[in-house]
Amino acid sequence: MSFHSMWAELLPVGRSSASGGYRRFAWTPADGECRAWFEQQARDRGLAYELDRNGNQWAWLGDPADGDAVVTGSHLDSVPDGGAFDGPLGVVSAFAALDELRDRGAQFARPVGIVNFGDEEGARFGLACVGSRLTAGELTPAQAHRLTDGDGVTLPRAMEAAGHDPDAIGADPERLARIGAFVELHVEQGRALDLSGDRIGIASAIWPHGRWRFDFRGEANHAGTTRLDDRRDPMLGYAETVLAARREARLAGAVATFGKIAVEPNGVNAIPSLVRGWLDSRAADQETLDTVVTGIEKAAREHAAAHGVGLDVVRESFTPVVEFDHALRDELARILGKDTGLRVPVLGTGAGHDAGILSARVPTAMLFVRNPTGISHSPAESAAEDDCVAGVLALADVLEGLACT
Repeated sequence: MSFHSMWAELLPVGRSSASGGYRRFAWTPADGECRAWFEQQARDRGLAYELDRNGNQWAWLGDPADGDAVVTGSHLDSVPDGGAFDGPLGVVSAFAALDELRDRGAQFARPVGIVNFGDEEGARFGLACVGSRLTAGELTPAQAHRLTDGDGVTLPRAMEAAGHDPDAIGADPERLARIGAFVELHVEQGRALDLSGDRIGIASAIWPHGRWRFDFRGEANHAGTTRLDDRRDPMLGYAETVLAARREARLAGAVATFGKIAVEPNGVNAIPSLVRGWLDSRAADQETLDTVVTGIEKAAREHAAAHGVGLDVVRESFTPVVEFDHALRDELARILGKDTGLRVPVLGTGAGHDAGILSARVPTAMLFVRNPTGISHSPAESAAEDDCVAGVLALADVLEGLACT
C-alpha cells in the first residue's frame, strides 16, 4: 500500500466535522480505530505485531530479541482539534519507508521496528508522552494511576474500558534494551525549513519545557449586584498574568502560553470563585526557561495580591533539554548526503516528542519534514505531498544505512 492510500485511509479517523481538526484522545473509540489501523498495516505486511504493557504498539521485521534493532515511528493521537500531520506522518511514513526498502530488495542485517506510542499529546489526562514515559521509567505506575481526565475518569478506568490491563503498566527496560537506534520522523512545528528552502531537516535538540498550573482563588458573587470595589475576582489576576507571560517570554526570546483555562462556577452572571490556568513555557536553555517562569510567577502573585485573591502554582510536568545522540545525528547527515553531497540542515525545536523521552535510554534522532506555514496543533497544519514523499524516501535511506547490509 502506498503512502497516499495509507494516508487517505487514516485521514477520516477522529476528525471533527465542525472544526476539521482531530480528536484522537487516548483510550477513546477514535484512538481504538487508529490502533486497529496500525495493527492491520502490520499484519498486511507479515510483520510481527505486539501490544506492550503500556499500550504502545510495535510491528517487527526480524526478531527483536536479536537486539540492536533500528526502530522508527511516532504517535497517532492528537491535541484537541489538532492537525492531521503531527504524529501520524511519522507512523505512515515508517510503513511506507519499509515498503520502499522491500521494493529496493534491501537485505536487512538488523531487526527493524515500527512503533505507535500511546497518549503522546497528553490531551486527555494532562501529561504528555505517557506511553514512552512509562516505558522509560520516567512515570511510575502509581503516578499514572492518579491521572484523571476532565470528566473524572482515571487512566486505569479508561485503559480497562478499552480492553487494556492497567495493572500491567510500568518500566520496560527489557524492551528498550533491544533497541540500538530510534529515529522519529515528524512534521516540523515551525517554519525554519520553509525559510531555508529545505524539504528535510535533522533535529539537534529539544528545548527544555514544562507545564505549570496557576490556581487563582477568589470569591463567587453576583455579577449584577456586587460593587466593583467589593469584588475578589480571580479572573483579573489571571488576565494580567497572561499579559505578563507574553512580556516575559518576549524579553527572554522564549515562548509562554496560557492555552487552557477552567473557571468555577463558570456562570455568565457570576463572579468566579476559581480561575485555573495552565502555562506552557519553553526556551532554548534551562537558565532562560527558569528566568521566564520565575518572572511569570512573580507577576502573578503581585496581581493576585492586588485583587485580594489567593494563588497556588504547581509544576505538573517538566522535561529538561534533550540533546539528540551526536553520533547518530551525524550518521543521518552522512547517509542523506552520501550520493548527492546535500547538506541537510540541523535545527532545534521547542516541541516535545517521544524521541526526547527515549533519548536517556537509547540513541535517538529525528527527521523533520517541511511545514510551509509553520502552523501546528491546529486544523491548518499542513505539508505538501511532494515533501511528505521526500520524507518517506529520506527515512528509507536512513533505515537502509542503519539496518541493511
